[in-house]
Formats: sequence, C-alpha cells, structure tokens
Amino acid sequence: MTLITMKISVIIPTLNEEACLGETLTSVTRQVGDYEIIVVDGGSVDKTMELAGRSAVVIRSPSGRGRQMNAGAQLATGHVLLFLHADSRLAAGAFAAIREAMTDAQCVGGTFSLQFDQPRRLLRFYAWFTQFHFALFHYGDQGIFVRREVFEQMGGYQEIPIMEDLEFFRRLRRCGRMAILSHPITTSARRFVKHGVVAQQMINTVLVLLYLVGASPRTLRRWYDDVR
Repeated sequence: MTLITMKISVIIPTLNEEACLGETLTSVTRQVGDYEIIVVDGGSVDKTMELAGRSAVVIRSPSGRGRQMNAGAQLATGHVLLFLHADSRLAAGAFAAIREAMTDAQCVGGTFSLQFDQPRRLLRFYAWFTQFHFALFHYGDQGIFVRREVFEQMGGYQEIPIMEDLEFFRRLRRCGRMAILSHPITTSARRFVKHGVVAQQMINTVLVLLYLVGASPRTLRRWYDDVR
C-alpha cells in the first residue's frame, strides 16, 4: 500500500451545523488521495443533512458525539479514522501529513495543532499550547485520527455526555506513539466570542479539572448547558 492509497475515513458528528459544515466539507474534499466522508447526524432540524448529502454519506444516530462517532466508525472502510468536528477545517496537505505519520509502525494516531478563526491574541496564545505533547491541551476540535484496528481494540469512544474526546485521547496515548501534526486545524471561536475569551477558557478549564477529579459527565453536561 502506497501513501496515496492509504484510505482515510473522515467522520463528522453533526447537530444543526448548516452554518459551518459547508466550509468543513470543502476543506476535506480538497485533500489528495483515497478518502470517504461520513456525516453522522444527531437529529438536526435545519439543512445540515441536505448540505452533507452533497459530498458525504449521511446517517442518523441518537445524539451525543461519542455515540455518533462510534456509529460512523462502524460504517467506515478506511485504514485510518479521522474524527472531525463540523466547525473545524483542515489545512491543505492534512491527509498527506496523516499518511506520513502512519508510516511509523509505532504511531497509533494523533491530532493536529490548532488555530482559531478569530485573530485575537489570547486565542493565539491558547492555540500555541496545542503543539505540545500534553494530554490536557488536546480535544476533539483539533481532529483526532487513529488506526482503524487500534480504535476497534480500544472499543471506540465512551458514550458519555461530555469529555468523550479527552477520555479517548488519554486512552489512545497509552496504546503507542502519538503524532501532533503541524498543519493546523482552524476551528470556530464562536463560544469564545459569545462568552468572552477569558470566561470561556475558565469554563473549559473548570470542566476539565472537575472531570479529572471524578465529577460525573452527566452532571458536567447539565452545568455546561446552563452556562452555554
């Protein structure tokens, strides 16, 4: 198998994402090599599914990112699975970088560095940390890719209401070497704009810390929905 024929399955969970999904899909279709796109919708009432159907296989699933991503993975046929948020856009050459990383047999997966779609200094500062190998700096909005067989051995994502990305990433790190790719994913700063950069970062930090000390994901989800 050559690098160009290493198939990448892009799995995108959605819920009412018509405003941003188009740009994300375009960033995928501009990549080179063998790939497929699977959009897993959790019950959108806008035009998300219609938009997704133009360039992706679209399936429905009960809502919840972990549940939706597992459903997409069951349908995927790629050698590598890339889990991508609907508001996170790939840089040119992202697939080539994944394939190059996967030539290392010890590499089980990884993520990308991050940049926001708003040119604010604090956001650039927060994004700067994502180039380092520290688990608490890596979340689903950066994209998480993993060898298909490793994903299956791990049993996929835990189907919890929140923090499924952090939980999965921490388990994946224990399976082998992780790559952090320099091709940055551009993600939406919409929550930072809505709440303020410092306030949103404080919310994120408190959620993570509470999760790490044993708070229930269900309780954290309720609290997050209240402040969102």
